[in-house]
Amino acid sequence: MSVDLQALYPKLIHLMLDAVFVVDADHKILFVSDACESLLGYRADELVGTLITHYMHPEDLAITKASIRRVMNGQPHLDFRNRYLHKNGSVVHVLWSARWSDEEQVRIGVARDVTAQVQAEDDLRFLAHHDPLTKLTNRSLFYGRLEAALSTAKRYQNRFALLFLDVNDFKRINDVHGHAVGDAVLCEVARRLSGCVRETDTVARMGGDEFTVILTDVHSKEAAIEKAAQILEVLSEPLAAEVAGADMRDIGMPSCSVGVATYPEDGKDADTLLNYADVKMYRMKRRRSR
Repeated sequence: MSVDLQALYPKLIHLMLDAVFVVDADHKILFVSDACESLLGYRADELVGTLITHYMHPEDLAITKASIRRVMNGQPHLDFRNRYLHKNGSVVHVLWSARWSDEEQVRIGVARDVTAQVQAEDDLRFLAHHDPLTKLTNRSLFYGRLEAALSTAKRYQNRFALLFLDVNDFKRINDVHGHAVGDAVLCEVARRLSGCVRETDTVARMGGDEFTVILTDVHSKEAAIEKAAQILEVLSEPLAAEVAGADMRDIGMPSCSVGVATYPEDGKDADTLLNYADVKMYRMKRRRSR
């Protein structure tokens, strides 16, 4: 029995999980496979006759057009990644390959949705430098930010401050109310700390119930101490939400202890500044416990 393979090609194309496009030299869509609907949300009859550039993310338009020009000049472009806009308004990350057909004067492309993969990659990069619970800068990125602050301060002869904070009686919260409530308290501390600083400052979770803050462009030791007092006041405001099955109003917002170090008065390198602030914080903690 003979099989007309050419007659099967259209059926095979519409069975493909990857989307197939045929586009002319003016960017007009001439053909799309059925998979394009799941990729962009539009039916084939909505896409055919429109410009493919209409669906590209505006920020990727220039680089994509440059790639298209290379394809039209006879250079197949394989595994090119860009973004498109779905019919529902969401952003779709697309991996596609394309080549130019001289005979038909069209561009043939195959596209795959890699949005989930891109999101997973972004999540991994974020987790490499941020605390998974509070989403603050983690210890690793904090040290990089501290070295950068030192470099800038030395170059421009600026001051900056380093705060080291610890949540008082945090172990009791975990022991009495459970770790879910303890985590909620840490997240609230992180949220309040972030709300007290500028975008140029850094708030980090060092681990456990310890946090650090880099305050850039602090003009004096007194200004740094005043800012630390303001932060403690914000942190002391009562809790009002129910979290993890417990009424946080009954638990109350725990107090914090803070140590302040300023560059260059209290140290001219990262370790010295951090140790100075740490010692000051524990002295405050001991005075409180007396």
